[in-house]
Amino acid sequence: MNTLATARMSSKGQVVIPEDIRNKLGLTTGSQFVVVGENDVVIMKTITQPSMRDFDTLIKKARKQALSAGMTKSDISKAIVGAREK
Repeated sequence: MNTLATARMSSKGQVVIPEDIRNKLGLTTGSQFVVVGENDVVIMKTITQPSMRDFDTLIKKARKQALSAGMTKSDISKAIVGAREK
């Protein structure tokens, strides 16, 4: 990333992302982030909804892994029921 800027945290813990960075990344009101902090580093990663193509690819991969692990539709149904009971 070539854009560099500084920001300050308010007394409420709010940080304003500089306008040029918001524009470059296409961030809008309501954009959501995962925030990770360790030592003196804070990383903000935008959360984006996967496209249907990405979702389909993920489903195919999960089905292939389930098949290779020997899982059946019955096993998956039982797992879902168990998770919902928790």
